[in-house]
Amino acid sequence: MEQKIQSAVFGATGYSGFELVRLLARHDGAKKPILFGRNGDSAYKDLSEVYPQIAGNGGFPFESFSWQRMKDAGVDVLFLATPHEFSRELVPEAISRGFRVIDLSGAWRLKNSANRAVYKFEDADAAVAEKLNHDAVYGLPELHADEIKKAALLANPGCYSTSIILALAPWVQAGFVDVAHGVICDSKSGVSGAGKAATAKTHFVEVDGDFAAYNVFGHRHTGEILEQLGLDGGSLQFTPHLLPIPRGILSTIYVKLANPMTADELEQSLRSFYAGKPWVRIFGAAKLPQIKFSRNTNYCDIGFSLSPDGTRAVLVSCIDNLLKGAAGQAVQNMNLMFGFDEKAGLQ
Repeated sequence: MEQKIQSAVFGATGYSGFELVRLLARHDGAKKPILFGRNGDSAYKDLSEVYPQIAGNGGFPFESFSWQRMKDAGVDVLFLATPHEFSRELVPEAISRGFRVIDLSGAWRLKNSANRAVYKFEDADAAVAEKLNHDAVYGLPELHADEIKKAALLANPGCYSTSIILALAPWVQAGFVDVAHGVICDSKSGVSGAGKAATAKTHFVEVDGDFAAYNVFGHRHTGEILEQLGLDGGSLQFTPHLLPIPRGILSTIYVKLANPMTADELEQSLRSFYAGKPWVRIFGAAKLPQIKFSRNTNYCDIGFSLSPDGTRAVLVSCIDNLLKGAAGQAVQNMNLMFGFDEKAGLQ
């Protein structure tokens, strides 16, 4: 596209929101984003008051939100880096007014009502919400690029979900995994994945020097993994853990193979599946990914080890939870939606 697009952002003061603004500000195909304040944001006049590292470039002021301001500014896409409930409430009107939306929350990711029940949404208009649930596109570019290009409502995937789905999708779709035997996903995330608001379990004194599992059998990303991979709940065990590091996710995934295979066959399957996909790097069986390799990038790094008898494999998948797991993936989706190169603004 020759003409630059105009974006607007709700939720810029959060970790993912800040990364999003930073990426949009340097994107050659985008104008400086308009920032709308929400709740506590009203205490600030400019984003640089929260993140001094973004000072300069004419400032990033917060504005009062109105639909008229959106229209007058010619907003092409509205990003929501907001709580699920806020997105669930705002999106119906945004779509009805003709705005395209990229939502970083979990409000519109799930098609199955049983999976969605974990959020306990109370919709003002159940019929409208159900239609939006149906029409929303799950924004994993490596799996749904064609649908993303036409999407009006784009549901950005969860961070854990991204790391697990991208690792498993090639083998599951090829029928290599003995799904009935069960798949175990053991994932670890840096503390920024819990959001910016400190809690008794996430502030420095609690996490430093510790390592803990949480939300076992109840994490909100479980439904995304099930739906995108076509698994049933009984075949998946997903356990998230909190690492005492600022950012990054490492998922260790244990599978039994349907038939004995060689490492070359498995590696070729991964490479063929992601051929032409610029933000997935395949490490194969020679070297496993580490968090530091993908940190501060939009890459998902995937590697594996195979048992000597060729019947069991361990996949390792790493992403930066704030980039490929949130803001970077949102910009990657925007690139597809508006005809930019998929790597624009992300290198």
